[in-house]
Amino acid sequence: MKDRSDHINLTTKELNELERADESFALRFKKRVIAALPIVAAVLHLLEYNYYPNYRLNTCTEVYNRFIGILLIAYAAAYILSFFSAKVYGYIYHKAAFYTVLMLLLTAYDFATLKTGKLALPYFPWVDSILNAMIDDREKLFDCVVHSLVLLFNGYFKGVVAGLICGIGAGWSRKISYWVYPVAKVLGAIPSTTYMPIVVMVAASLFQGAAFIIALGVWFPVTLTSMTGVQAVRKHYYEAAETLGTNKAGILFRVAIPAAMPNIFAGLTQGMSVACLTLVVAEMMGVESGLGWYVNWQKSWAAFAKMYGALIIICITFIITNGVLNIIKKRVLRWQKD
Repeated sequence: MKDRSDHINLTTKELNELERADESFALRFKKRVIAALPIVAAVLHLLEYNYYPNYRLNTCTEVYNRFIGILLIAYAAAYILSFFSAKVYGYIYHKAAFYTVLMLLLTAYDFATLKTGKLALPYFPWVDSILNAMIDDREKLFDCVVHSLVLLFNGYFKGVVAGLICGIGAGWSRKISYWVYPVAKVLGAIPSTTYMPIVVMVAASLFQGAAFIIALGVWFPVTLTSMTGVQAVRKHYYEAAETLGTNKAGILFRVAIPAAMPNIFAGLTQGMSVACLTLVVAEMMGVESGLGWYVNWQKSWAAFAKMYGALIIICITFIITNGVLNIIKKRVLRWQKD
């Protein structure tokens, strides 16, 4: 009787394990299907682009086919690699919904422009024409990217240096805060681009004027977050440092500033976003090159395909610069993970 009961219990456990295994298999299969959705969306988009007839005299080239094909091959390769790498699998599963929606949006835009003409030229060129415009004018665009980056980092680093000095000084000293904080409140409430007419009149050159506009926009968030970070350092950190015989300069550079680094990097990231937004407007002051200048120039000639191409490059450039800053941030603040 005892042996029979044990046999029944063992069979029940086995059945429960099989049910859990079935549930786990179903869940894994569902996740794999979700991870493969961008591939399905890309294939459907290629079918729509190549086999649905164009509207009237709308023409297209093979450039867009190659572009989507490269994206499809890259994602398919990552999908295959995900069977051997849990890290890759986690990444593509997390991004699958975003990539699928992005491909569906491209399909909808292509259908509304190239295929049906609901969004008509010249204001809404299809993506293939935008890519061809970027290729045709690549030398000018590259020159504009270089000039924009030089102007961006010229203004950004000036704003960061001034912001760190003012912010750390105001957070450390009440006397400095007495002067800096009211100025920051006044200037921070007004967009830096508001001062463009004044800067144009007094600047030594248009480039320096544009750099000053960017630096002013960066200065406020860096100042505010640095000041807040230093003021938020716990007092017992200072007391412990004094007990160990550290002087005031040592406390500032070895205790206050390192402890305020998370706030400082938040200001640096915010300052980069402000700099990127201000750059396009600042370049419209009359500089002779740059992505903002290029957008304004092509818009005046109604060359909207080239204008959209420049906007895409602006987005890519800003994403890369912010990505580099985030990598530096993670490297410096890696102790936060512990």
